[in-house]
Amino acid sequence: MDIADKAEGIIRIALAEDLGPEGDITTSAVCKPDDVGKGQLVCGEPCTVAGQPVVARVFALAGPGASYRQLVKDGDSAAAGQALGEVEGPLLAVLSGERTALNFLCHLSGIATLTARLVVMASPHGVKIMDTRKTMPGLRILEKYAVSAGGGTNHRVGLYDGVIIKDNHIIATGGLPVAVRRARNSLGDRFPLEVEASTLVEVRQAVDCGADIIMLDNMEPGQVEQAVAIIGGRANVEVSGGVNPDNIGSYLRLGIDFISLGFITHSAPSVDISLRLAE
Repeated sequence: MDIADKAEGIIRIALAEDLGPEGDITTSAVCKPDDVGKGQLVCGEPCTVAGQPVVARVFALAGPGASYRQLVKDGDSAAAGQALGEVEGPLLAVLSGERTALNFLCHLSGIATLTARLVVMASPHGVKIMDTRKTMPGLRILEKYAVSAGGGTNHRVGLYDGVIIKDNHIIATGGLPVAVRRARNSLGDRFPLEVEASTLVEVRQAVDCGADIIMLDNMEPGQVEQAVAIIGGRANVEVSGGVNPDNIGSYLRLGIDFISLGFITHSAPSVDISLRLAE
């Protein structure tokens, strides 16, 4: 099952939101029912592309007879002015699907572009760039797909497929060792056990409890360096919180394994892409 199949429900909701009960009343009014056309989706700036199968599905669902042919694959780079794909068919279907297709493609390509930029910075140091659960409700499957298209690594998809003991779990159970012990007793080795640590004391506790991954939460580079020394290779090290494109270089040389960043999904700028009809 490809990403368009997985996201078809989201695509249908997006089209219904735009078309409402009466459809594209402007195009219906100014174009004849049998008018057909052809156009290109053109990138206005350099980017890493993501969302092409979604665009194809949008046009397929927007009306009978419309088809889309991608010219650049997801995960590939595109230059400013480059055509990403061609759409043709009845103008009512093409123009009815235009904005929905562009909304998906611009947003997902923005995520992929930002992710790719960070991956280029991190890869020489053996550090993986990861996403988080800070995604727009309903769009997580697509936004994490875009991270993958940009060369990033998906963290857990939801609360059901990964264990992370966070600050509120520690508070709720009365301490980090208690929370870890309960998780081990309940889940065994079904999932790697990750523990969020915001102090060096918690780092030591997490190591002593046998955590598989230790997430260093909102630590400055100096603290991260101390934490890595404490961990001493006994667990994988993830850095999260406070890292951005301007300061990421300060973390990459510290011997960590992962950096997880919520802003690559919730704050990535959209890419400038437009539909140009052939005259």
